[in-house]
Amino acid sequence: MKTMWGSEKNVGKNVTLITAKAEIQGDIRISEALQIEGAVKGNILADPDSSAEVTIGVKGIVEGEIRAPHVVINGEVKGDVYSSDHITLNKNALVTGDVHYVMMEMVMGAKVNGKLLHVAADKGKKGKADAKAVLAKPSNTETGVGATDTVK
Repeated sequence: MKTMWGSEKNVGKNVTLITAKAEIQGDIRISEALQIEGAVKGNILADPDSSAEVTIGVKGIVEGEIRAPHVVINGEVKGDVYSSDHITLNKNALVTGDVHYVMMEMVMGAKVNGKLLHVAADKGKKGKADAKAVLAKPSNTETGVGATDTVK
């Protein structure tokens, strides 16, 4: 069964919706699904042990960092994006910042004004990256996480 946003993954999950006329200022912490149709000025941080999914709608905009296992971008993100499992950049996606990913889908028309940085999957976790390492806030001395411009 599909949800109204076309994703079968959200069935059975609690979905938090930020509507088109809403603007949130401040960080948001999630452990399930977040759908953004409005504006968020702050970071979106998923619980590293969750299977949280952040979806940015076509008119949605996030000004801040996103750290979640699953990320779907249809709108705009001004900040770095860290996905410990899978990220989808749809045709209207515009990311101004670096994208750190394990697996990526990028549809023709999507734009990234920044670097695509592949995070190697941890073989001990059946092909998934160590979510805690990818989703944890980096220290000031961290310079990167295994950079490559190849989309896998």
